[in-house]
Amino acid sequence: MHIFDILNETYSALSANKVRSGLTMLGIVIGISSVIAMLAIGQGAQSSIQSSIQSIGSNLVLVTPGVQRGPGAFVSAGRGSAKSLTIADSDAIKAQISSIKNMAPEVSGRYQVTARGQNTNTQVVGTIPDYQNVRNVQVAEGSFVSTQNVQGGSKVAVLGPTTRDDLFGVGAEAIGQTIRIKQVDFKVVGVTVAKGGSGFGSQDDMIFIPISAAQRYLSGDQYVTTISVSAQDANSTTQVQQDITSLLLDRHHIKDPNSPDFSTLNQADIASAASSITQIFTILLGSVAGISLVVGGIGIMNMMLTTVTERTREIGLRKAIGAKRRDISLQFLMEAIALTFFGGFLGVILGWLVSFVITYFGILQTQVSLFSVVLAFGVSAAIGIIFGYYPARRAAALNPIDALRYE
Repeated sequence: MHIFDILNETYSALSANKVRSGLTMLGIVIGISSVIAMLAIGQGAQSSIQSSIQSIGSNLVLVTPGVQRGPGAFVSAGRGSAKSLTIADSDAIKAQISSIKNMAPEVSGRYQVTARGQNTNTQVVGTIPDYQNVRNVQVAEGSFVSTQNVQGGSKVAVLGPTTRDDLFGVGAEAIGQTIRIKQVDFKVVGVTVAKGGSGFGSQDDMIFIPISAAQRYLSGDQYVTTISVSAQDANSTTQVQQDITSLLLDRHHIKDPNSPDFSTLNQADIASAASSITQIFTILLGSVAGISLVVGGIGIMNMMLTTVTERTREIGLRKAIGAKRRDISLQFLMEAIALTFFGGFLGVILGWLVSFVITYFGILQTQVSLFSVVLAFGVSAAIGIIFGYYPARRAAALNPIDALRYE
């Protein structure tokens, strides 16, 4: 049988019962669009997280207080909230490790902040001017914390744009205004450039004050919560991390390197951990959506088996006039593949539209990749072959005499 004859017969067979063909194809459309949308959401989340990690600084090494119980072991719950790091430690890191570019200690915590009858709960970071270079913070209005502010313990504050909007209104003038943190008034001297992102780690939802003021008015002690170190380049990040560990072990008089009272983490480790989590998340979403593809494939098999039964006399007549088993098998297999192909095509379009709408309305960031589209078409073709093979084989195996007698 000529290929064009097969295609013509396929069109005639599927269009003979448009409603049934459309409903059967709908299962594939929903399955493929779900896979496209779920993979787009997972990949979009991965890109957003990676961008957020890169935005906090470059070649970054973070030093936090807390007991680390050994490689691969769980870290003490007190990590980050313990008190074992001081400004003297940060000064020693800056003086004795040559391969660092910038360094900034910080004292941070969440506080209720009020202004003009408005209030918000946000992260307050006490730090030094070099924090701008370490964490890629830029000022849109006014100025950042200065050396004079740190030396004098000045009660000044630099707001992230989200915090500014929460306290004074969207785009309002905040320079010169007063905010109150823990019953202490601070004068706003600057607003940072928006970097995007959300959640507890967003630099848009932060307040920056001099570290001396944070220690005096907020924490009430001389300890720091984090020391952020920027290495000269990506290749030296690991060496800087090792040098910091060795230096602090010596300064804190800790002889067992497996039991430090601090933890170090570099930016590559953070990115790798986040990437692993989002990849698992993406695979999980895709697997859940893939279940609907299996259901759609079963629907195609059910329809094709019903079609074989309805067209038994037609099959017998074809065989009686010389059609071969291969021709009959190919005809029904082509019908199943046609259903999944067009269903897959419509599913890709619908999945892309769903992803676009999710991004357009700011619900989540999505990213449709060529891989997900190729995967969708590959899966739809495989479903057509796998779930269409048995009905096609059953049709080809019918005895022509019995088929002609079938009522």
